[in-house]
Amino acid sequence: MSSTVIKVESLGKKYNLTKKSSMAYGSLRASFAMCAKRAAQKIAHPFATRNSSESASSKDEFWALRDVNFSVEQGEKLGVVGHNGAGKSTLLKVLSRITEPTTGRVSIKGRVSSLLEVGTGFHYELTGRENIFLNGAILGMRQAEIKRNFDAIVEFSGVEQFLDMPIKYYSSGMTVRLAFAVAAFLSTEILIVDEVLAVGDAEFQKKCIGKMDEVNRKDGRTVLFVSHNMSAVASFCARGIMLKQGSVCETGNISYIVARYAGSGGNMGSSASFPAGMHGDDTVDLIDVRIEKESGQGAVDFAITEPIKISMKYRVKKENASLTPGVFLTNSSGTRVLLSTDAPFDSDGTKKAHSGVYIASCVVPGNFLNDGMYSIELWMTTMTQTVSHFYVPNALSFIVLDDMENTPTRGAYRGQFSGAVRPLLEWSSEKISSL
Repeated sequence: MSSTVIKVESLGKKYNLTKKSSMAYGSLRASFAMCAKRAAQKIAHPFATRNSSESASSKDEFWALRDVNFSVEQGEKLGVVGHNGAGKSTLLKVLSRITEPTTGRVSIKGRVSSLLEVGTGFHYELTGRENIFLNGAILGMRQAEIKRNFDAIVEFSGVEQFLDMPIKYYSSGMTVRLAFAVAAFLSTEILIVDEVLAVGDAEFQKKCIGKMDEVNRKDGRTVLFVSHNMSAVASFCARGIMLKQGSVCETGNISYIVARYAGSGGNMGSSASFPAGMHGDDTVDLIDVRIEKESGQGAVDFAITEPIKISMKYRVKKENASLTPGVFLTNSSGTRVLLSTDAPFDSDGTKKAHSGVYIASCVVPGNFLNDGMYSIELWMTTMTQTVSHFYVPNALSFIVLDDMENTPTRGAYRGQFSGAVRPLLEWSSEKISSL
């Protein structure tokens, strides 16, 4: 039976940004210059009072976190995503007890080990060996527990050759290897890992993801993982939250969160219109594009079982134009997963387009695309002459959502499905011989 191990309620963290005069913060030259200026002002205006604002400090409030609410169950793998400045690192520092919240409360059941910055909890004058014991003690481990895991920590870190060297001589990659090994092997109930893994190479990151998955499955350890690497987050976590300007703006299964994160910088929407002449030439102009459900309702979120209708409206300005509209779909990893074109108007040698407004539509069937975010690229060409009339990258973006409980499409499987597409194929199985 699962139980809540982290509960965050109305959490807020405020910082006071203090602005002081150059007398307090500037260089020695600036200080002398300020003194000379004040002396000159005193001579010129001997009876003038000093402006109090010149020496006073002004304070601006900055809320790094505001009204954050969420909970994490025991053994859960939670991804925390958001653009730079969203409040991710501040949230993890509060959860790790590095900084205290300004408002709200955080309830944590169990010990926490965290890896937030390269060398956090390390002393750079001490050796790697000494820092293993120091960092373990900071995390609340007994010496006997550290000794029991010492060999495994050293082997995983790969720094055995440099173990008795002060870590001030380590590279950042070596330091993070040792720091992750200590955090991963010591027996805490909760592991918090920030973007610090990006310091390591791809092989080391893969190794770390594998280790986090192992301690989660074998030990039931709860893991909070923050990264800008959406592939790593999607492959490891099951659920996620997205922060924006210090608040939780989205929560849900990790595919949805990753898609929302990717789409937050893109052109999300069910329709888009284009001014005349923006996309086109003297033959044809693109007017708008629209994404619809089967009912005709515009949408940006589609269940994995739903068909998706993509329509483009365009204006033909020349008589007897030969035109072929087409659509590309690109996933959040940048892979083009679909290309589709309409038959050209002159496919039989006689059919031509008259001037006027047209709508070209295609339908992507349900149970075809994998879950995630997709970007629509539109193009119009004359195939027989290989002439491109317009090409529009990222015309619109939409999200395909997988229902984790939808047994008709998932069967008994509850993990993440890999693959650029995920069609529901027909399978058959028959016995052909006896053993």
